[in-house]
Amino acid sequence: MTAVHNEGKPPANLGDRLAGAARTVWAKHDRATEKWLPLWRHMADSAAIAGLLWDHWLPRNVKELVAAPLPEGEVDGRRLCVWLAGTHDIGKATPAFACQVDDLAGVMSAAGLGMRTRKQFSDDRRMAPHGLAGQVLLQEWLEERRGWTRRASAQFAVMAGGHHGVPPDHMQIHNLDAHPELLRTMGPAEADWRRVQDELLDASADVFAVDDRLDDWRAVKLPQPVQVLLSAIVIVCDWIASNPDLFPYFPEEHPRSDTERLAAAWQGLRLPAPWTPAEPREPAAELFAARFELPPGAVVRPVQEQALAMARGMEQPGMLVIEAPMGEGKTEAALAVAEVFAARSGAGGCYLALPTMATSNAMFSRLLDWLDRLPPRASATAGETSPEQRSVLLAHAKAALQEDYAALMRDSHRTIAAVDAYAEDARPAGDATSASADLVAHQWLRGRKKGLLASFAVGTIDQLLMMGLKSRHLALRHLAMAGKVLVIDEVHAYDSYMNTYLDRVLSWLGTYRVPVVVLSATLPAGRRRELAQAYAGQSADALSDATGYPLLTAVTPGAEPVTASPAASGRRTDVVLECLTDDESALADRLAAELVDGGCALVVRNTVDRVTGTATALRERFGAERVTVAHARFIDVDRARKDASLLARFGPPDRDAESPHRPQEAHIVVASQVAEQSLDVDFDLLVTDLCPVDLLLQRMGRLHRHSRGEWQGDRPPRLRQPRCLVTGVDWRTEPAPTPVKGSRTVYGPYPLLRTLAALAPHLGVPGKPGRPVRLPEDISPLVQRAYGDGEPCPPHWEQTVEPARVLHHEARAKQQRKAEVFRLDEVRKAGRPLIGWIGAGVGDADDSRAGRAQVRDSRESLEVLVVMRQADGALCTLPWLDKGRGGLELPTDAVPSARAARAAAASGLRLPYHFSFPDVADQALAELEELYVPAWQEKESHWLAGELILALDEDCQARLAGWHLAYDPDEGLLVTREEPSKEGKRRRCPRCRPST
Repeated sequence: MTAVHNEGKPPANLGDRLAGAARTVWAKHDRATEKWLPLWRHMADSAAIAGLLWDHWLPRNVKELVAAPLPEGEVDGRRLCVWLAGTHDIGKATPAFACQVDDLAGVMSAAGLGMRTRKQFSDDRRMAPHGLAGQVLLQEWLEERRGWTRRASAQFAVMAGGHHGVPPDHMQIHNLDAHPELLRTMGPAEADWRRVQDELLDASADVFAVDDRLDDWRAVKLPQPVQVLLSAIVIVCDWIASNPDLFPYFPEEHPRSDTERLAAAWQGLRLPAPWTPAEPREPAAELFAARFELPPGAVVRPVQEQALAMARGMEQPGMLVIEAPMGEGKTEAALAVAEVFAARSGAGGCYLALPTMATSNAMFSRLLDWLDRLPPRASATAGETSPEQRSVLLAHAKAALQEDYAALMRDSHRTIAAVDAYAEDARPAGDATSASADLVAHQWLRGRKKGLLASFAVGTIDQLLMMGLKSRHLALRHLAMAGKVLVIDEVHAYDSYMNTYLDRVLSWLGTYRVPVVVLSATLPAGRRRELAQAYAGQSADALSDATGYPLLTAVTPGAEPVTASPAASGRRTDVVLECLTDDESALADRLAAELVDGGCALVVRNTVDRVTGTATALRERFGAERVTVAHARFIDVDRARKDASLLARFGPPDRDAESPHRPQEAHIVVASQVAEQSLDVDFDLLVTDLCPVDLLLQRMGRLHRHSRGEWQGDRPPRLRQPRCLVTGVDWRTEPAPTPVKGSRTVYGPYPLLRTLAALAPHLGVPGKPGRPVRLPEDISPLVQRAYGDGEPCPPHWEQTVEPARVLHHEARAKQQRKAEVFRLDEVRKAGRPLIGWIGAGVGDADDSRAGRAQVRDSRESLEVLVVMRQADGALCTLPWLDKGRGGLELPTDAVPSARAARAAAASGLRLPYHFSFPDVADQALAELEELYVPAWQEKESHWLAGELILALDEDCQARLAGWHLAYDPDEGLLVTREEPSKEGKRRRCPRCRPST
């Protein structure tokens, strides 16, 4: 009996089954130390890791998916994983690979495995990468020695072909077939090569316990999703087994037995086990009180209670769409549902997808609080190294700058290396775990391609959309998402381009049976139907008749959708809408009248240029100290500081119902779209540029968001009735009002016209106000009218509407066509091999500028790190940075200190649209690349390596690609054609100058 059936133990020694030439084949070589690893040893290590990953790391739902098509279920699933991992590198037993190291090739030649030199092979070797060679050898072995058909063998062997991230295509296979000398030296040595290859595969089949299973598997048709998951598992096994710190090369300084070798590596790796929650049975009120920090007197809202009930009532977890007003606790409802879904489906974690980095950062802290409140696991199975640890990740490009995640990484830092598993203390030196719930940002799971394999993650929607992008190592992203419950927040916020990817991703998630929770306050019915159909197929057709708000929709593949309309929470706001002339003088006059007794107003503009222009005009009227700006043109650290300040001054009341920092005097915040989401801020009065109705409702959610005394009695008398003044429109034009140019550029004229038509009963006319917008009752009717199939615009607008409509449909069609270029194909029928699965893809894709550009239809903008150049030419961090980070030296002849480098990295800024046009972008890039510091490209300076650096002078100004840039920590980046006078420069931002 082989050890593959025994948890935690390696297979019987593969090396003992081999003799002569087969033992000389090499797999790994370190040129620095001249150490090496035999192929048989790497095969055994990989197989052993596969067994341990199956037993202790893979989520239950992934194992069930792999096992489903196999005759003996999970027993066969484990055997198959072990065998595929053990044989994935068989392509290294070829002359095309072995010739790369002369000394090792010489040993093999002396044993009878003669081969050409690498120079003699010339460029032909490129046609036989060892992954592809392994696939061909494994297929030949299955066909010639086991009687399999070529198609049947391909679906099992393609995992070897794709274990470096890209399954081969048919042309690559054809080219290799035409060069058999790359697989076996032709002539007298051919038989020896074939004998060694067969010997390795025969021994593997026996030792890895599949020898008596191959006949039964011959008729199996592996679904494509199963092939993808198996490919990813093989990749993970290969990466772990290839780590010389875990699995030392030969000769070993301290030789271990096979059992000791595996135990030392596994203990050194210490991968946290997947989440395995028990299904919570307590009533909704008890569950929410236990999992979330509720304010005094808070009760579970009907939406939350109904969502939990629907999750418990679903025959099997599927997709749950939660549509409810802003502030109804949708996030808490989603996490409660995720706990139920994970328990029922076997998902081993959760991923929360949000629109932006800022929303992801805010959600990460909430995730940690929830994880700390989850009950511990009831028990741990034998062999688990850290049953109470939960691996967590913040998944976006600037995650390391988020304070909670940075602290977690520091607390979790340790060396990944094999340990003496039988020592008194088996933990590696430097090991540390975080406090409380034992949450860890696991060292091995921090790589850009491995990170999402952590059990719990929060990140941008891009990470999820990339699951539908043909890119290298895509299988790993599929394995990561297939093992989780997915929560997709603000699903209404994505355009046609992103939705094209999202729909394809949902179709794969439905095939994987991944539970999904979708959240939105303003979801059009047509989009709800598209989401459900993408996930579950045609069974979602009945959703076209769904009405009500709030609305919950449960969708399961193969079953009819179920909907429910819970009662609203009882919170209700009637918002009076008024038209306001788009004139800054008129705005200032109106605000002066409304804020005469104090209060706070939010003015939302659709472009940053309008934000800065409006702020300048209002400061002249009200004074600089009473006007604050908020937009996206701030460096990261200033943006975070500004968000924190807005929350402190305009955020929710404390537990005593007071806001200690809420200004007593009149104050105005002028903001861009950053005010629509992520910030829980509350204002007395709202002025907003016209925008699509769903976004307008989101903005209205910042109006009287919290209770300020009984019947809002703590607000100024004039502002106790919530009012929204709509501007950014020329109301006088005929036949229809005309939105301002900036708004038309951002959103397109047609959605804005439809919004005006939908709002017509509420906007009224001068002197005759319309009917107030009742929140939440009017949210769904307004959204459905603005986005429905019918045309809401009145007939007499047609002269204006028709060209706008044509432009809109053409733009959407263009977005969809553009997205199709690199979008993953639909799931194909079972038994079809993954050959060519991601052919003609984008190569590597990650959360970089280029990676995000693949799944977002926007001009690729330049991102820079902003530093200061002093009068003597030396560089330093920006002087106003707090926490001792300001004015730190950034030497150009050495690696900067870690503190200074991190402070510079926290000063990232995305340049505005002025620099996104091709010619300007090229010129700007060329100018930025002139400041190239070789010393900053070292591995030790990972914060700065590869980054573009924008150096401001001591007046916080610079020239770039013909534009003048001026930065102020309170105002952000200003971009103009003309450089201000010297007097103007002296007046600007006294905080910018370094202290002397």
